[in-house]
Amino acid sequence: MTDLRSILDEAARQGLISPEAGGRLLPFLTERGVAVIEPQPAQAAEEQAWSDTETPRFVRGFHDVLITIGVVVALVGLWGLAPLYAVPPAILVLSEILVRRQRLALPAVGLTIALFCWTFLLMSRVFTPWTSEIGAGLTQFVAGFPILLGVYYARYRVPLSLALAIMSALALALTLLLRLVQWISGNPEFFVDHVALLAAISLLCSLGLFATALYFDFGDRLRRTTRSDIAFWLHLGAAPALLYSTVSLMSFGEGGRIFDLANMSARTPVVVATVAVLMLIGLVIDRRAFVTSGLLSLGVAIFSVFRQGSATVNTYIFTTLIVVGAIVLIIGTGWMPLRRLVLRALPPAIANRLPPG
Repeated sequence: MTDLRSILDEAARQGLISPEAGGRLLPFLTERGVAVIEPQPAQAAEEQAWSDTETPRFVRGFHDVLITIGVVVALVGLWGLAPLYAVPPAILVLSEILVRRQRLALPAVGLTIALFCWTFLLMSRVFTPWTSEIGAGLTQFVAGFPILLGVYYARYRVPLSLALAIMSALALALTLLLRLVQWISGNPEFFVDHVALLAAISLLCSLGLFATALYFDFGDRLRRTTRSDIAFWLHLGAAPALLYSTVSLMSFGEGGRIFDLANMSARTPVVVATVAVLMLIGLVIDRRAFVTSGLLSLGVAIFSVFRQGSATVNTYIFTTLIVVGAIVLIIGTGWMPLRRLVLRALPPAIANRLPPG
């Protein structure tokens, strides 16, 4: 075992200090509590360095919160008084100061969301995407998002901007694929009559988004870099996309129409089962954000069940809140014990690629 005396003796042998200085240093350092810690194995050191908290690095203090409030208020005021084209210069100026120079994380998220909203309004005014036909207007509308958000990421390196660019690029691929199928069929409103095929294609794109999120996650197992933040935002979008597309594929009403929230009681078992699977997946990959995204739809499903009964409005609203809240508390407080049980059941080749339990 390496101790302080042997280290000082080795330093004296190498001529770094004199033997007399080593003799005087030993009691001096010992009295002040200096000790030698044995080096740990690589895997143990990794697990010690890993933190259980899934903390995206976009909140670093109340200073960020205060600046973000100022950004939001200023942009809302500018949006109300100035033309639409006056907003991007303000976003870019603020991004140069707050993101590129000062590296403030939460204001970067706010400015990225502002750019996304501005792009949405601009594309809505220039093109007409809201028709039953999946045509050129929808494709051109979606195409603006990955371009503008990708350029913004290339300049400012905000994880949310890259995540939104990836999600919008997959949405563009989805629209192109739908247009191709529509063109082959020769029917401009093909998917109005074939919603099951629409749901299946949407599910494939949702799985692609989830796979992309896992790619970033596996590249940063201990979640020390911005790859983890990018994965966080991608998972936040992948969970509801998977939920909606899966339930849409499995739940159709009369005439082949897709389910709606106003008539979900018959589809509640499908929603609950899908959310349960998503929760299990989130537990395995250690993403609470993935689990949280499905809870809103679970609440809607439970709400629908109570609404169909004889309970009063207040009763089924508060009962829904109690049930969803209990699920959140159970998952939140028992996350790590549950995850350790799940990891033990997985093959070592898979478990070793996941965050430590």
